Amino acid sequence: MDVAGQLRAALAAQSLPPASHSFLAALVDSRTPPPPTASLIATAKARILACDLAKSGGGAILDGAAVGCFPAELGSARAEEVKLARDVHVQVVDVENLSLSRWEQIEELEAVERGERTRGREIVRVTADEDADEDAARAAGTQSRGGSHLQANQQAQAARNAVHRLTLQDGKGKTVYAIELKRMDRIGIGKTNIGEKMLLRAGTVVARGSVLLTPDKTVFLGGKVEAWHEAWMNGRLARLKAAVGADRPQ
Repeated sequence: MDVAGQLRAALAAQSLPPASHSFLAALVDSRTPPPPTASLIATAKARILACDLAKSGGGAILDGAAVGCFPAELGSARAEEVKLARDVHVQVVDVENLSLSRWEQIEELEAVERGERTRGREIVRVTADEDADEDAARAAGTQSRGGSHLQANQQAQAARNAVHRLTLQDGKGKTVYAIELKRMDRIGIGKTNIGEKMLLRAGTVVARGSVLLTPDKTVFLGGKVEAWHEAWMNGRLARLKAAVGADRPQ
């Protein structure tokens, strides 16, 4: 098997969308001698996960003819239930937490922007000059930690009970809604990237035009389209604030 064939087989084994022959050939020929196969696989994977799944034509990263797509009748709300006949690769173009009000969604997005979802614990030390206030500081710290733990537990419980709706796009540009039928930790504001790639396994149920996401039929591949993600974060926040308007809590 030639190097391009090895790359194609390795990428397929990771459930990634099929790469085009021209892309793999150009990648292999970019250096003489070619880089190690593992390096080529890593480069190809990164490029695939960062590309636009719906982009086809000359120079495209993906083989548009081989990428599985939604059937034409899928978006019809009149179709009570349909099962995908084949695996379909999709990319995320929108995510919404249906369990939150618009104002709560604003707070969630602003927290993500501040990095609060990923920030680690902060340790505050008292200096020797503050010994006189040690007892009071310890009491206040205990109360603060207790409140922080309670808030963290409440947020964790809310996250476990949340229901998210994704807007997914296939290789031909067709978009459909997708709803969590069972909670999946990989889905959420600050967790799901715009442009992230997913694989919907054959047998995935589509009811009334919406894909029903279940852990056994959903494969998260990762990735992000940087320009899309930044634009979505800014645009989503602006649209939510405009919708809330005068109803914003004081």
